[in-house]
Formats: sequence, C-alpha cells, structure tokens
Amino acid sequence: MVTILRPSRALFRFFGPDAQKLLFDVVTGRVLAEPGPAAWWALLSPQGKIQAEGLSGWAEGAFWLDVHESVADSFFKRMRMYKLRAALEIEDLRESFAVGWSDAKAGGTVHADPRAGGLGSRMIARRAEASGWATDDREFVRRRIVAGVAELGPDFAPDTTFPHDIGMDFLHGVDFTKGCYVGQEVVSRMQHRGTARRRPVIVSGVEAAAGGPVMVSGREVGDIGQVMDGKAVAILRLDRIEEPASATVDGKPVALTLPEWATYGFGEAA
Repeated sequence: MVTILRPSRALFRFFGPDAQKLLFDVVTGRVLAEPGPAAWWALLSPQGKIQAEGLSGWAEGAFWLDVHESVADSFFKRMRMYKLRAALEIEDLRESFAVGWSDAKAGGTVHADPRAGGLGSRMIARRAEASGWATDDREFVRRRIVAGVAELGPDFAPDTTFPHDIGMDFLHGVDFTKGCYVGQEVVSRMQHRGTARRRPVIVSGVEAAAGGPVMVSGREVGDIGQVMDGKAVAILRLDRIEEPASATVDGKPVALTLPEWATYGFGEAA
C-alpha cells in the first residue's frame, strides 16, 4: 500500500521538559511521552466545544500533533497562550513536514491510528521525502466514513460540536480519569448524566453535497459530512430518530447505519 498525502493536515511539534504536562492539562486525550499508537485528542473551548482535533504521537523526544489546516493558526495561537512560562517549545511544521496515511509502516515517523478498525497509520515525513506520496486521498476518506469517524473540517466546523457528538468517548479520545483540562466540566457532566443526544451515523445512498440536512419523519436531525461513494458520516440527534427507514437527504431516501463500535441506538439519548 502506498502512502497517501493528507494535504489538509497541519503538523506541530511539542518538545521540552513541560511538553507532556501542558498537553495532559489542556487537551482531552491521554497524551503520554511513550512509544506506541497515536492518541486521539481535542482542544475544547471552556464551553466544551471542539476547536481542534487530531492525533498525537511520541517520537524522537517530542509530541507530533496534526490538526485540520482551517484551524491551524488558531490552534497554534491558543497553545502558545496556554504555554505561558512553561519549559517547552511549540514548532509549526507546516512548511517543512507532510502528513500522510498508509496501511503499511514504512518510512518516516509512523503512528497507528487508534480511532476505529481499518484506519491504518498516520505517516510523517519531511516534504522532500514525501514528494513521492500519492495525492489522491479518497481511499483514506472512504475508510474513515465506513468506520463512522468524523473529522473537524470535512464533517463539522469548530465551536459547534461536543466530543460525545463524534464518539470520542467511545474511541478513547477523552480520558475521563486524568482530571481537569479545558472544557472538562461540561464533558464530564455529559458523560455522567448520559445526556449526549447527537452521535455519528453512517448515511448511505447520498446524492447531495456535504452539509445537506438529514430528515426523518419530516424533522431535521442533523447534517451530512464529506461524501464519498454515496456515503457520509452525519452527526445526528438520535432521540429524534424513531423511524430510521424514513430518512431522506435532499428529498431522496437514504439508509442510516450505526458504526460497528457504537453501543447507542436510534430513538434514545446515549
């Protein structure tokens, strides 16, 4: 399997004595200075909404975090604000490094993507070394949608979505044992009270563009994300879906399927 370039991902490197403490105290995931698979994480507003999300991997004495390019500047600014006088450096690698995806673990810095089965590994390499990577990223998008994994940028905008809305509580994107982080109070309250109503749902048979509303029994229940091969991940209000077979997008019937990792169901809060 060739490595596929993910041009929409912006890369940052965090290193220094206080790098782990900063990340552990600010983002949702269990980000540790140890080798192994990547950790999924989100940077939240104080109100608990996602402002950036991505993968973090430890290599060469540093944390390597990627975010969607649309929020890269704001992410960099906020993390430097949280840094204050801490002993660490935050390096913007957008010009010098590329982020890719592959099923194989060959070349560059590699971290397995832990979010769901079949998502392979995140690849990192210098721009010159990545010049031979494939530029058609449809295979990654296809697998991500089939896995029911939503991403900021193609599927939802910043400051609109809670971690529970995209299943971060199921897919280990939130560490509920580590204590405080930005937005933690809101996320913990949703977890303990079981008040999450919006969840990722795979929508098939789509003939509309991303952003189109999903209608069920005449009620709007959410919007579809990026579309590939007639499928999309939509973040939907489960408690409004009593008859999933009646779902439509742009007036045309579609099928709603829960991701394999989901334990929630239609017609309920989860």
